[in-house]
Amino acid sequence: MVDLRPYTALLRGQARSLASYRASFVLELSTNVFATVMDVVTVLVLFRVSRTVGGFTLREALLVVGLSSCAFATADLVVGNIERIKFYVRTGMLDAVLVRPLGALPQLLLMDLPLRKISRSVFGTGVLAVAASMAGIDWTPARVALVVVAPLAGVVFFAAIFVVSAAVAFWWIDTGEIGNAFTYGGRDFTSYPITVYSGWFRRILAYGMGFAFVSYYPALALLGRPDPLGLPGWVGYAAPSVAVVAALAAAAVWRFGIRHYRSTGS
Repeated sequence: MVDLRPYTALLRGQARSLASYRASFVLELSTNVFATVMDVVTVLVLFRVSRTVGGFTLREALLVVGLSSCAFATADLVVGNIERIKFYVRTGMLDAVLVRPLGALPQLLLMDLPLRKISRSVFGTGVLAVAASMAGIDWTPARVALVVVAPLAGVVFFAAIFVVSAAVAFWWIDTGEIGNAFTYGGRDFTSYPITVYSGWFRRILAYGMGFAFVSYYPALALLGRPDPLGLPGWVGYAAPSVAVVAALAAAAVWRFGIRHYRSTGS
C-alpha cells in the first residue's frame, strides 16, 4: 500500500502558505479565471457573425467548449505545474527530489500546486453544466454517465499531454514553446468542432493525437448527432479508452526519462 501521508503533508503546506496571504490568493483566484472566460467569449464572438460554426449551433458549440474548458482547466490545476521541471533540472532541484523516498512525479506536482487555478476549473465546470442544460439533450442513462465520465477522461488526457511535454526537459532543457503548442494549443483545438479544420492538420491533431475525443465526439454522442465526418456513433463513448492509452504512453515516457536522467547538466 502507498503511504499517502507525506503527500498530504505537502498539500497542507501549500494550503497554509497560501492562507498566510489571503488577499493575494483571492486576487489571484479572480484573475486566473480570465483565460477560461476568454475561451467562451471567443465562441460567442464567432456566433455574432455566423449562425453556425462547423455545422454547430451556438448551444451545441457551447457544449463543446464546456467539455474542453472543464477538462483542460482541471488538468492544468492538478498537473500543469509539471512544466516547471525544466527549471528544476537546470537548478539541480530535481536531484534533491530524486533522493527522497517518494515518487518523483507526485512530489513535483505538489511542490508548487497552483491552487489559485481552482477558479478556472470551477468556471469550466459551470460552463459545461449550463451548456448541457441548454443544448436540448435527450437524457438517457448512457448520456448521463457520459457527461460525467467524458470530462474526467479529458482531464486524464490533458494531464498526459502535460507530462509528455514536460518530460522533453530530460533531454532538451531549453524547450521554448514546444510544450505549450500541444497543451494550450490542444485546448484551443478542442474548443471548436473539428469540422472547422481540414486536411493534415485535422488528421494529425484530431485522430493521430486523439484531441477529437476530448470534446467533439462526446458532444456528438450527447446531442445524438451523427458524425459528419463519417465515424460510427459509438466513437462518442471512446473518450475513456483514449485517455487510458494517453496515460499509459505518458507514464512510459516519464519512466524512460527518469531512468536515463543522471544529474544536472546530463
